[in-house]
Amino acid sequence: MESKETQFESSSEEKSVSVHETENQSENESQRLQSEALAKALSSTLTTVIKEFDSKAQQTSTSQDHLSQSLDRLTRELDKLLEDAPLPFIMQHAAKISIVRKRVSSLNSVLKSVQRRLDNIDRMLSVGASHQHQQQQQQHGIYKATTEHSGLQ
Repeated sequence: MESKETQFESSSEEKSVSVHETENQSENESQRLQSEALAKALSSTLTTVIKEFDSKAQQTSTSQDHLSQSLDRLTRELDKLLEDAPLPFIMQHAAKISIVRKRVSSLNSVLKSVQRRLDNIDRMLSVGASHQHQQQQQQHGIYKATTEHSGLQ
């Protein structure tokens, strides 16, 4: 009689452990799916924000280039004017325009540096997101294979 009770208790314990394992795996799968959904939402949001910043930075860069070209043209025209009539008033304004031109050129360099950094961040996020997605797919494949092997689907 004792051996039947022992077998019954052992069988009950195995079923209980099996149920707990299945519950834990279901909970882990649920958490993994929630994490993936959050990661996708964050990635989508960041991608949108980065694209907006990229667009604005490109517009600013184009505007800076246009301004720089206009200042260069104005500087050339003032140089010609100075050759004809080197008045102190004209020379003073020419110096101011030259200073502004240098500032615009410096700002343009900074803007291009920022643009390169944003491009690098975007590239790193893209590579990181695809790498993370591959890892999640691999983990999902391992989990699926484990549950199929153990018969706990």
